[in-house]
Amino acid sequence: MTKSRYKPGGFDLAVRKARAGKGLFAKEDIPKGACVTEYFGRTLTRKEEYTSRSRYLFEVTKKKTIDGWYKGNIARYINHSCKPNCEVEIYKKRVWVFAKRKIKAGEELGYDYGKSYFNAFLKPFGCRCTKCMSEKKWAKVQAKEQKQKKLNKEKKKA
Repeated sequence: MTKSRYKPGGFDLAVRKARAGKGLFAKEDIPKGACVTEYFGRTLTRKEEYTSRSRYLFEVTKKKTIDGWYKGNIARYINHSCKPNCEVEIYKKRVWVFAKRKIKAGEELGYDYGKSYFNAFLKPFGCRCTKCMSEKKWAKVQAKEQKQKKLNKEKKKA
């Protein structure tokens, strides 16, 4: 019997601070084509699809959308990337994440969320992936955010 392509490889992954909040990072090298993880969650009703405020919704088929908010779903931390190292494959109404190329230890995992999500949620605020934001610009964003946090703390004390 051959090993299923749709079985995560048990790779050592970590959730850490990333450009877009929290992100999922490889703690070991992941070979090209490997099944990294599964994106899973509760299947929503039609009504819930339209009323949910979750940012972890994934349309599997026209009739099935899952909410990946569930804390056991580490794939929910995979951020968008305009130059992704992962890709998503839907097989038997389940969502699988594969390495698009070799991923080095320490690298953040990312896949393309698609045009509609990008236009609705990312484009208005600016994409923070490594392709779209240089290290220099990212350092400026971080400094500005730190300054704002410090000001907010001072306001709370006053």
